[in-house]
Amino acid sequence: MKNVGFYKTNILLPKENLEKWSTLACDQFTSNIKYWDDVSKITKDYNSAYNIIFPEVYLEKIDFDNKVREIHSKMKEYLDNNIFDEYKESMFYVERTLIDGSIRKGIIGALDLEEYDFNAGSDSLIRATEGTVVNRLPPRVKIRERACIDIPHILVLIDDEKKEIIEYFSNKKETLKKLYSFNLMKKGGHIEGYLLGEKEIKLIENRLSKLVDKKYFQEKYKMKDISPFLFATGDGNHSLAAAKSCYEKLKEKLGEEAAKKSSVRFPLVELNNLHDDSLKFQAIHRLVFNIDQDHFLNKLEEYCNENKTSAFSSQSIVVVKDSKKKKMEIKNPIHNLTVGSIQIFLDEYLEKFGGSLDYIHGEKETIELSKNGKVGIILDTIKKSDLFKTIILKGVLPRKSFSMGEASKKRYYLECREIK
Repeated sequence: MKNVGFYKTNILLPKENLEKWSTLACDQFTSNIKYWDDVSKITKDYNSAYNIIFPEVYLEKIDFDNKVREIHSKMKEYLDNNIFDEYKESMFYVERTLIDGSIRKGIIGALDLEEYDFNAGSDSLIRATEGTVVNRLPPRVKIRERACIDIPHILVLIDDEKKEIIEYFSNKKETLKKLYSFNLMKKGGHIEGYLLGEKEIKLIENRLSKLVDKKYFQEKYKMKDISPFLFATGDGNHSLAAAKSCYEKLKEKLGEEAAKKSSVRFPLVELNNLHDDSLKFQAIHRLVFNIDQDHFLNKLEEYCNENKTSAFSSQSIVVVKDSKKKKMEIKNPIHNLTVGSIQIFLDEYLEKFGGSLDYIHGEKETIELSKNGKVGIILDTIKKSDLFKTIILKGVLPRKSFSMGEASKKRYYLECREIK
């Protein structure tokens, strides 16, 4: 059997109050502090994942170093107080019923960082889907490098168009031990989890190994001389990159052989199928602020109308000012994806004239936020069927090119594991 880079591991699950424990990924609602203030009130006086994560909305609002110390202290407290049940050498099958009624199916297991490279042009088994913003890693690294609990919001994709791996277990639930079933807070839907045994884990490994067979891979994508890859990061690109950075630091400290034996090598993730019917790619919109609004819009219009040679057809965006929408057309784009063309403009503008940029999940929220001097840019969505082929041909996509659903549909923290 080929190396598949995804393995069973020791998984921790809180013994009680899962509804209060499980909270949304920390990188969501970054411009909506009310959401996270509500979560703080809901989880007050409970053991909760909220106490061991750093919601990014607070990054510039509270003392970072003190908060990180609190997180590490709370992690140790949770382990010392034995609030978890531990499932040794396990994988979980999970079903998340989203608020639109669709069901996202996944498998919780450990990813091998030896098989992961987030750099553009990587030929590794596990690859990033978007460009890694290196200056976004230090806060995540600082939280993780001294953490004793790994609690993930990372979703990793496989391209299993026959639906033979994850979906296989949807008809086998009655034969599996149910571990939990509860409603997620703040309109997160419902989630159920099942324990997978040795037989089921072996099936997963065998079927993953077939996906990464070189001959099969090259025939599937109709390309020769390409290195097979099995996993593409769907959500949590920067969190996985931070885990990789911490692992590489550990190699420098302990030596490569000692580090390879460490639990730090195997972060916990949820595996999803690109072809899962519930996975609908959403555009990630842009919100620009701390700018001269009129100057920004004039420069954007000049960029859209530049007369230059282009190999690509014109691209449309919607600009929002004071919550009012206006369609604009990039007549001669310099990137094959609209998000790439607009990101190039934004990077150049902000570097030259200053300003701030946020990435917003959801068109409605972008429109609501686009006032008081802020400008929103609403983008179209990339086709998920092109994802793996695009990574093969072009490497990573421009940063924040897509999202797998709107903010409330992101992964909630739930399962975790002890790391040493």
